[in-house]
Amino acid sequence: MTAKAPEKIEIGNPNLFFDRELSWLDFNLRVLEEAQDQKNPLLERLKFLCITESNLDEFFMVRVAGLLNLKRAGIEEQSLNGKRTSEIITELYAKVADLVKEQYACLNDILSELKKNHIVIVQDPTDLRGEDISFVKDYYKREVSSILTPLAIDPSHPFPHILNRTLNLGITLYSDDDKNKVKELFAIVQVPSVLPRFLQLPQKDENEERRYFPLEEIIKLHLSDLFYGMNVKQIHTFKIVRDADISINEEQNIGDLLTTMKNELKNRMWGDAIRLDVHSGAGHIKDMLRNLLELDDFQVMEIPTLLNLNDLMFFQSLRKTGHLKFNFPPPKAGFALKKSESIFSEIRKADHLLHHPYESFKSIEDMLKIASQDPKVLAIKMTLYRTSGDSPIIQYLGEAAENGKQVTVLVELKARFDEERNIRWAKKLEDSGVHVVYGVVGLKIHCKMLLIVRREDDKLNRYVHLGTGNYNSTTARFYTDLSLFTANQEITEDVAILFNTITSSGKMPKLTRIYAAPKFLKEEFIRLIQRELDNAKAKKEARIIFKMNSLVDPDIILKLYEASQAGVKIDLIIRGICCLRPGIPKISENIEVRSIIGRYLEHSRIYHFHNAGNSEVFLASADCMPRNFQRRIEVMFPILAEKHKKRINKIFELLLRDNTQARVLLPDGSYQRLSPGDDDPAVNSQIDLVEI
Repeated sequence: MTAKAPEKIEIGNPNLFFDRELSWLDFNLRVLEEAQDQKNPLLERLKFLCITESNLDEFFMVRVAGLLNLKRAGIEEQSLNGKRTSEIITELYAKVADLVKEQYACLNDILSELKKNHIVIVQDPTDLRGEDISFVKDYYKREVSSILTPLAIDPSHPFPHILNRTLNLGITLYSDDDKNKVKELFAIVQVPSVLPRFLQLPQKDENEERRYFPLEEIIKLHLSDLFYGMNVKQIHTFKIVRDADISINEEQNIGDLLTTMKNELKNRMWGDAIRLDVHSGAGHIKDMLRNLLELDDFQVMEIPTLLNLNDLMFFQSLRKTGHLKFNFPPPKAGFALKKSESIFSEIRKADHLLHHPYESFKSIEDMLKIASQDPKVLAIKMTLYRTSGDSPIIQYLGEAAENGKQVTVLVELKARFDEERNIRWAKKLEDSGVHVVYGVVGLKIHCKMLLIVRREDDKLNRYVHLGTGNYNSTTARFYTDLSLFTANQEITEDVAILFNTITSSGKMPKLTRIYAAPKFLKEEFIRLIQRELDNAKAKKEARIIFKMNSLVDPDIILKLYEASQAGVKIDLIIRGICCLRPGIPKISENIEVRSIIGRYLEHSRIYHFHNAGNSEVFLASADCMPRNFQRRIEVMFPILAEKHKKRINKIFELLLRDNTQARVLLPDGSYQRLSPGDDDPAVNSQIDLVEI
């Protein structure tokens, strides 16, 4: 019997790829699995559930909105797996409808468990006690009533442009006119986002259960105050998700980018509606809203209970709930940063590798603090893509400028959904005397770089920090990332050149040790994969291990297929989107893909090439996606010290042995969660990595 010929390895072959958008939805389902997992602490399960909602909203506001815009324009693009735009949209909404059902089944389970732990959300007003009713009434009059604005919808009052992702009440009312004819009115009341979503009801003592009443239910109880003389026929909550992708003309003067971005941010709240979430049983109200918003039936999601699951993050801040959360170990100190001379001397002696959140992000903040005060430091240059709201980094950069140092900060205004925060901090930095560069025309500055220039022994020395994650002390407690302090002359020279290239809008040069996008990064990936392929053909040991957030780029995928065919053993640890299909006979049999979802968000990008025993390990700010290679400034930098390579190898070994939080991607696109066998110890890499 003749063996079946292998598939053609080419971009036009749909059998080689998974669809990007559907793969993302599968990722969000894996997050939902953590909310469903009863082995996780209860409030952590609730947090995972909230994350699925937040993820889903952002996915719709950007990715689904883009697909719908193509459909409206009559453009039928074809994805890598051969599906047309309209087909993907249909499949997406169907999968989202199933996901929503699972979300609310999970919510019911969590609410039931919360009640057992004496935390109750009272959703039915008839469950209020006598003292609750007077308490709620007083709260309504004191805090709520003055904020509300009832909006009637009729020929003289057109449908208002309701803000993106806000919670609203849709109401039908009626009154008897003089001729005894029933006149129906439709109205909307926005639930104020400036007030807490949940009001704690009175407790008789500390030991009694804690009960919370939703703000929308408070408003429902007092509608007669808003619609005097009217009778309520129907009332249902709803939320509109809108197109929130920002598109700006970057061909204008770069000096206008800040003003343009501010104007575009105002428009984000008013984009076209792309999804309507409405309470189940809304009937006539649902139909009215769908028609007013010009949505198709499939764009309406009927929600059985509480809308806007994001708001349930409120319960993370409750006191005396530590037993319902993960026990996060305190991070190790990293390496000592006490005095200027000692810290710079330590970096000159050897590179220092930090693994966050297992090692403290504070080392980076401390270095900036020291540099801002050190009279020998002459200049500081830094990129900021996302930073936390209370970041000491902003303070230290400002202090450095005030102390007379030359400080330049590249602020990326186009960091999606962090644009407003970045604008605020950029203005604060400018007020301190920092020279702020607002991005680059046509590109996002996504690399994570810090350069410090210091005068030592009558010469200038450079010190560099490079990382896989953002300079954000908040996310650094929950995101896994690697970062490197180095004084290596070739790397620091490359970083200095790269900063000058960005600020001067010059052409990207070929660097010595660092590979940068959009010019050279992708071709280096191809070259390194080809080297493993050639080694395999030459009967040398060949191995590739990649860890990243997403794998989408078709050229990289095809090259990995070729390497697999040549016998290269390939392990891919990909948290989110993966368009590569493993396990295809004679094509990807040597490729295994796994996703690890758990208490930490796996964010580090690590690329290992065996190189016939002389291994090369790189860290990067970039995933293997077209946007990272073509539309962003990214860096990939080498780990040169053997002890750090060995440490990263130990990290990989543990990740690849994980049988608790890991899921393996199967050829049909489904993920199979691993579990320890009868004789195998349980391995949870996210816990065990604290020892490495």
